[in-house]
Amino acid sequence: MNWIFKTVLLFLIFGVCVNIGFGQQTLVKTIMHDDQERRYILYIPAIYNDQKSAPLVFNFHGFTSNAQQQMSYGDFRPIADTAGFIIVHPFGLLDNAGNTHFNVGWGGSDVDDLGFTSVLIDSLAKDYKIDLDRVYSTGMSNGGFMSYHLACNLSDKIAAIASVTGSMSFLTYDECNPNRPVPVLEIHGTTDLVVPYNGASFAKSIDDVISFWQAHNQCKLTPLETLLDDIDPSDGSTVTHFVYSEGNQQVNTELFKITGGGHTWPGNQFNTPSTNYDIDASLEVWNFFNRYDINGLRTTTSSENVIKKRNSVYPNPNNGNITITNIESKESTFILFNSIGQSLKKGVIKTGQSNIDCSAFANGIYILMIENEMHSIIKL
Repeated sequence: MNWIFKTVLLFLIFGVCVNIGFGQQTLVKTIMHDDQERRYILYIPAIYNDQKSAPLVFNFHGFTSNAQQQMSYGDFRPIADTAGFIIVHPFGLLDNAGNTHFNVGWGGSDVDDLGFTSVLIDSLAKDYKIDLDRVYSTGMSNGGFMSYHLACNLSDKIAAIASVTGSMSFLTYDECNPNRPVPVLEIHGTTDLVVPYNGASFAKSIDDVISFWQAHNQCKLTPLETLLDDIDPSDGSTVTHFVYSEGNQQVNTELFKITGGGHTWPGNQFNTPSTNYDIDASLEVWNFFNRYDINGLRTTTSSENVIKKRNSVYPNPNNGNITITNIESKESTFILFNSIGQSLKKGVIKTGQSNIDCSAFANGIYILMIENEMHSIIKL
């Protein structure tokens, strides 16, 4: 299946052009810090207006990964196109073993990623109209570790953080001393073999991490626990949402515990093994961020910036028959495009479940647009 992942990755990164009206900018830029050139990919949504301050979301990649891969695997771009935030995807430098990384105190590195992040925020604020009360950090695996590291050491600039398959290093945990309550969201699978849910020699357990932030934020001791609907029974996992509420400045500490989930980004477009498709991690992260600024719970939250997942598409890859689960109470229109942007099929997605017959089409990669949602579809 590696060829599928690489093909779709190139398709999404380089825009093998489905012309569906996006007017955004994707810019590869550099900045000097600590006598080193640091690269990052900046995503400016089409609705960005330099007359209005925009939130800024850091999206950090995992260990040995890179910014391009994270931009597509943990993809926030369709959400940013609606909600209007800017996304920055930093590139990690090499550690002493030659691996791309962000330095969270694992050893083998003296890279100053904390300073780099701080300087990058200041630089972006000079070039773009950034709402400095609404700077957020998320990431996959090592990117999640980095987000916790920022929450502990740069809480004067980072309003809220979310970690997907990450945890806290022992250094981050032992030395963590934020100067304010920090809203924290963790999304983690119980069968994660890379960053184990119960901890490892390099990582605290997820329960320890959540307990730390519940105590720091002075949230309620007992969480609200909700078992979410098993929208995609074929993914082999279920999701329980734990909400520790009513902390100082009305911040929450939250956990999506994915029973049976692995070291993957829930809802990703690549159908990687052990991925949960009952939630979309990118949507959950943004909706969490959108509730907070640097002062805690926002007094007003624009309803149009709360994005809801409306459709689940499975199986993917498929052999010609796609099932769509529409959780809204209204019908939606769809268009199926091929990889060169030609419209192949149009129709209506009903409430509940609907099927799309793709058996007449050749094997390959397709784009399914359901109103303003985009799904990458692979037919085998």
